[in-house]
Amino acid sequence: MSLRLFNTLTKTKDEFAPLDPANVRMYVCGPTVYDFAHIGNARPVIVFDVLFRLLRHVYGAGHVTYVRNITDVDDKINARAAERGISIRELTEETARIYEEDVAGLGNLPPSVAPRATEHIPQMLRIIDRLVDAGHAYAADGHVLFDVSSKADYGKLSRRSLDEMIAGSRVEVAPYKKNPMDFVLWKPSEDALPGWDSPWGRGRPGWHIECSAMAGEYLGECFDIHGGGIDLQFPHHENEIAQSEGANHGHPLAKVWMHNGFLQVEGEKMSKSLGNFYTIRDLLADWPGEVLRFNMLRTHYRQPIDFTLAGLRESWKTLERWYEVTEPLADSSPDGEFFAALRDDLNTPAAIASLHQADEMALAGGLGFLGFSNVQLKIAAKTQVDTVAIAAAIEARMAAKATKNFAESDRIRDELLAKGVVLKDGPQGTTWELKK
Repeated sequence: MSLRLFNTLTKTKDEFAPLDPANVRMYVCGPTVYDFAHIGNARPVIVFDVLFRLLRHVYGAGHVTYVRNITDVDDKINARAAERGISIRELTEETARIYEEDVAGLGNLPPSVAPRATEHIPQMLRIIDRLVDAGHAYAADGHVLFDVSSKADYGKLSRRSLDEMIAGSRVEVAPYKKNPMDFVLWKPSEDALPGWDSPWGRGRPGWHIECSAMAGEYLGECFDIHGGGIDLQFPHHENEIAQSEGANHGHPLAKVWMHNGFLQVEGEKMSKSLGNFYTIRDLLADWPGEVLRFNMLRTHYRQPIDFTLAGLRESWKTLERWYEVTEPLADSSPDGEFFAALRDDLNTPAAIASLHQADEMALAGGLGFLGFSNVQLKIAAKTQVDTVAIAAAIEARMAAKATKNFAESDRIRDELLAKGVVLKDGPQGTTWELKK
């Protein structure tokens, strides 16, 4: 059963051949836990969850290892904890818990392993030590930096020359750097910040070294697939490649590099200043998780996606229509157009299109395979109320509250109540139920 995947490193779509079919290994960069995850963060989780399911289908559930890390040491975490007046540990534990709840609410399977950076400092220090010994890294002013000039093919993932990378990125200017593009592997920590003892003094790791260490710990020196958003291609994944190959005698970190495309909201870059910034938690308060998931999968993972409320309403209507005729099953449908599409570089739009023509059994199996259940939508459909209109009203109320138009917010609430719909505001957002 062939599977073809697009490799960002080679820019080609090739037949996938795992290093060990008895243990297919995949690593996907997870969250930095300083704030609620936004809808853009949801895209790679959903995309690589479908790939995880497909790999399990092809090679067997017991023969796939999926690692998705949690970054719990980072300067953004330090700043946010100080801003909120809580401990760093309190912030990271709270945010990680919320993240795990949110991505589960989107219908994702848990990864095989979810390592935390702070639990893998010794592994990071070993890699840094090997890089220094190999002449790929140097200590300077309490820091240890990777010397990009020591790696002749640095930039091969993003296919940029060193000059292009310098011109196109925000480079931290520091007098202790040999080259502006040299990146931090280890940096000093003041007493008030997280820190660990090292040969270079008390300090904490740079971001890039964390993923190399955690991936290597659970998947080995070289593994099959490394995934993440296209925004991570440079510098994060480029730097992962450089440091991992530098520490492991040039051996590749991963055979296949996969990246999902950017996400916009209503045609614009998502931004708090534009008022189009949505967290997963915000959206789950108003929309079933499977609607959000289905809306994502209607676009091929490598293409940019325009996340719109109109698209959500259309996704909801499609799922409700399907759920009226079938019950999703635990087992997937037999091989046919559905799986042929998925095996062609995870072509979920084509797979979904095949379900429109599928018989009830295939439709049910396909939906179940993609991670959809019928429970929430089936119940909503049986209420014989316009669930899409309710979601739109809740959305309008949320917008009114955001602009402190409380009169309008109350009007929408009262109008829904008059129709028998009771809104419940809670720490996790707004939910609704029919008046008893």
